[in-house]
Amino acid sequence: MTDEAPVTIHTDGACIPNPGPGGWGALLRYGDRELELCGGEAGETTNNRMELTAPIKALGVLNRRSVVHIYTDSTYVRSGIMKWCAGWAKNGWKTSAKQPVKNVDLWQELVAACEKHDVEWHWVKGHAGDEGNERADRLAARGLTEAVEAART
Repeated sequence: MTDEAPVTIHTDGACIPNPGPGGWGALLRYGDRELELCGGEAGETTNNRMELTAPIKALGVLNRRSVVHIYTDSTYVRSGIMKWCAGWAKNGWKTSAKQPVKNVDLWQELVAACEKHDVEWHWVKGHAGDEGNERADRLAARGLTEAVEAART
């Protein structure tokens, strides 16, 4: 751990319909600085893939080991990284039912990204007025829209 202030990251994903085109968004804060990130896929993806992509992309922009507080409204992401990934990895990325883990590529990327930092995970209720979550939600919607528009040109 470092004595520096934590980087706070709010993340969100969107997919309309699900599965369908998707977007992800992340709001990073460090002191009085902010960085907004977003992107998306115009082809078929899922909301869960977008929810996983947002923290991967956010952690990827950090250029040194940091204390990071990630806020997500996805229980899938938070439970996966905090409870399930260690067991999946130990079992060759198979579930307890011996089935392949869905989105294994992104889970492995997220685990690798987290290992570079000291990450604390927090869940926030979506669409409940949390300012950081609301901004991440708008960024995810923007990422989706921009991806679909870019695919049309």
